[in-house]
Amino acid sequence: MKTLLIIAGSDPGAGAGLQQDLKTATLLGVYGLTVVTALTVQNTRGLWSVHPVAPELVAAQLDAVLQDFPIDAVKIGMVGSGANAAVVAARLRDLPELPLMVLDPVLAAGQGGALLPDADLEALTIGLFPLATLLTPNVPEAARLTGLAIDTPAALEDAARRLAARGPRWVLAKGGHLPGPPVDILTDGRNAHHLEGKRLPAPNHHGSGCLLATALAAHLARGLAVPEAVNEARRLVVQALRHGLPLGGGPGPVNPYAPFARELGRYQVLTELAAAGERLVREDLSPLIPEVMSNLAYAAPYPEGPEDVAAFPARILKTPGGTLIPAAPAFGAVPELAALLLTVMAHHPTRRAAIRVKCYPDIGRIAPLLHWRALEVPSSPPAPGAEPDAAPLQAMAQALAPRTPTEPPPDILYFQGDKGKAAVMYILGENPVQAAERALALKQALRAAGH
Repeated sequence: MKTLLIIAGSDPGAGAGLQQDLKTATLLGVYGLTVVTALTVQNTRGLWSVHPVAPELVAAQLDAVLQDFPIDAVKIGMVGSGANAAVVAARLRDLPELPLMVLDPVLAAGQGGALLPDADLEALTIGLFPLATLLTPNVPEAARLTGLAIDTPAALEDAARRLAARGPRWVLAKGGHLPGPPVDILTDGRNAHHLEGKRLPAPNHHGSGCLLATALAAHLARGLAVPEAVNEARRLVVQALRHGLPLGGGPGPVNPYAPFARELGRYQVLTELAAAGERLVREDLSPLIPEVMSNLAYAAPYPEGPEDVAAFPARILKTPGGTLIPAAPAFGAVPELAALLLTVMAHHPTRRAAIRVKCYPDIGRIAPLLHWRALEVPSSPPAPGAEPDAAPLQAMAQALAPRTPTEPPPDILYFQGDKGKAAVMYILGENPVQAAERALALKQALRAAGH
């Protein structure tokens, strides 16, 4: 197994620093070794104090690791002090062969608060910049290190080139702080590449810089070239930001596990869908199947799009012999139903399953008797040739938006239908078995009520 030496500070909330670095390294298949340079007192709400580790203790940690383990790559984050930067530089220079090294010049916490005094910047730049394979400053760090005002990609490129001239073989200047769409600059001092991105609504972004630098170092340890490592690491950061974890009272941590959880969950999604389908056939859902027929969808964890939502390609059919499911579930089979479910999950991530059934005029009265919350969504005319699941997503999104932070998610969405669109409803669940059980419970309740 490849190894990655992580030299950084500690974040007790584990969203950044050594803790985030170790999680990321493990997910990417490399073995993380750690040297602690500083202890911070912080959480998602703010940073209260920073306590650099004594240089002699940093040196002792480095000696212990370097004398016993092979090192394939190094990631350096917060060094805590100029003395620590000098110690780290000296120990790395003494190695028979300098490992690949990613230097993230952590100068301030994301919540505010300096992590390296101005007086110590010279030790960082003179000691560590010439050793770095890749330097990863953000806009405020690039501005502080160069003295430039940076408010455009062109200005960021100028800063990146100046930083490359101070020793690093490559510089990835991160443009997330720029106005407009974010643009990162990758340069080797001669050529510069503008890497465009998309501005994400990512309220939970704590640790994104640490995640990026560690992912870069892990990919370098595994043998990727710098441009390849940059592409792979940026893709991981986008997904980690999109699926950030709402933990704590401030900006929560990024979630590097999201793409791995999604891939690991795909087989389980298909298995649970098949089991739920068998139950619907066995207990006969047909009384609830509408004219447009039924379907049951289930999203993989942290879905990125319709390709991560599975459903039955041939629908769930009502026949003279009862309920019939002609084909096994498959991912990306029903884009319209997937879009509906993804819209639900954007507001209520736990509702990962939905089954389409016939709508009843008095469902608003029946649902509370089953301790369910029913939510009516305004109908709209179907587009020509549209599938029955081509729901008015904008209207649905507005209806789904919680009015208060404690408002519970709905259990049923219903569309009364007009202008040729069938009245249907969607029973939601955390998984397809729960959605199927709710549909069958509704069938019994309706039968008892004389429907």
